[in-house]
Amino acid sequence: MRYFDAHCHIQFPHYDEDRDTVMAAMRNAEVGGLVVGTDLVSSQKAVELVQGSETLWATVGLHPNSANEWGGNRAYRELLKDPKVVGVGECGLDNYRPEDPAATKAKQREVFEAHIALAVESNKPLMIHSRPSKGTSDAYRDMLDILRAAKNENSDLRGNIHFFVGGVEEAKAFLELDFTLSFTAVLTFARDYDEVVSYVPLSHIISETDAPYIAPPPNRGKRNDPLAVIPVVEAIAGIRNEELETVRIQVLENARKLFKLT
Repeated sequence: MRYFDAHCHIQFPHYDEDRDTVMAAMRNAEVGGLVVGTDLVSSQKAVELVQGSETLWATVGLHPNSANEWGGNRAYRELLKDPKVVGVGECGLDNYRPEDPAATKAKQREVFEAHIALAVESNKPLMIHSRPSKGTSDAYRDMLDILRAAKNENSDLRGNIHFFVGGVEEAKAFLELDFTLSFTAVLTFARDYDEVVSYVPLSHIISETDAPYIAPPPNRGKRNDPLAVIPVVEAIAGIRNEELETVRIQVLENARKLFKLT
């Protein structure tokens, strides 16, 4: 691998017509990836998809927007036994569209804490989704309260904050927990996160696409794919004014280290 997409969903129906072609293109471009589950079915599909691949791995979990589907740890615990499963999630908190804020937050917190227990039990990192309500950092603040308490009890707890959209203050708080932050192709068409990308130590940055979402130019508005991680890494290097090869190597190594990829 030369590049690594630490968060993609190529098991989703968006790829049903050309999934093999997309995966072949990834191999040809030396792009590895983490296929992320968002519920039990998509987690199972992710695990099935990565079998036999030398450059694809999976995570399993329940997206916070589906927290009401939570049926307990048992099924996810079984999936975590597979050696190709290297993380717990996508899991976390999402305050962006809560219909009943109090009830939604309580359920999401319950499910997220169950995922933390799975991460501790399996000694695998969390793949965290944290989306604040518009114009605030509320989900990050709530997330940090939970993670600080969990880290105090289990110092080995680790993870990645997927699709980070916070500022320097939030980044600093996650870095104090020794969590990594991953960035998407938003960096290729918006300048909103230049300050935080420059602030975060290169040792704690990971690249991702969140494919099929958030395609870079000239494909904005179309389906994304994991090859878009290449312009993400180029954007990180450009924002930081660092050599592309230095950034490429370090970002890849960060993913290898966090997810213990072999």
